[in-house]
Amino acid sequence: MRKAFDVTTLPGFTFIAITAFVLLYAPIVTLVIYSFNGGNSVNLWGGFSLKWYAEAAGNEAVQGAAIRSFIIAISASGIATTVATMAALGTTRRGKFKGQTAIYIMINQPLMVPEIVTAVALLIFFSSIKIATGYSGLGYLIIAHAAFCVPFAYLPIRARLEGMDLTMETAAADLYATPWKTFRYVTLPILMPGVIAGAMLAFVISLDDVIITEFVKSAGQDTLPTYMLGQLRRALTPEVNAISTALLALTVAILTAFFLITRKRD
Repeated sequence: MRKAFDVTTLPGFTFIAITAFVLLYAPIVTLVIYSFNGGNSVNLWGGFSLKWYAEAAGNEAVQGAAIRSFIIAISASGIATTVATMAALGTTRRGKFKGQTAIYIMINQPLMVPEIVTAVALLIFFSSIKIATGYSGLGYLIIAHAAFCVPFAYLPIRARLEGMDLTMETAAADLYATPWKTFRYVTLPILMPGVIAGAMLAFVISLDDVIITEFVKSAGQDTLPTYMLGQLRRALTPEVNAISTALLALTVAILTAFFLITRKRD
């Protein structure tokens, strides 16, 4: 019998795979190592120290940016997950309908359009509103992040819905449960892992965003990523490495939880 094609048997596969992993992760490992640098240089080792973690923790600008980042990320992920859940229910809990493909394209549009284009469009749109209303608070950043995060929350929720068996929902309807009770007591509990996964993914995307935040924010509204970008233009110290490592650890923890929630169990 003819053997199935196996890409791992191709000449040079191992070398290319190892090279790719080194190029991807060597800079990150270097960043983490130098976050424990006791010296004042970002690239000259001055001994092991937690000095810059203490500096970052005590920096009022970092504290303010961190609090602002979490407020925006939590609010935006909550809005995006709610909208994505309704969109997923509307596009999966019914038969095929005219314009379904167009709706999929509209929901996933932020994934296909370059982020810089979305950022410029949001800048123009919100600038007009700021001039008309005089309001320049965090609401614009929350709305912008929520709009950008909807497709990231939508994909795992829709995937969960498409894999759900309709038997229990049908049984609830046969027992005279109203559509709302069926959704509340049957559909939502089964769907909840997908909702949580979508919320976590939206939270990470919002927390790490730079481009949209940089274009939409007003003065004094730096988040952690934009604060770090600003520091790169000034005197650079290992404090930036410490902040980056802390963000990396948080992101890895959330994505690990996301994987554990969404993985298929035997």
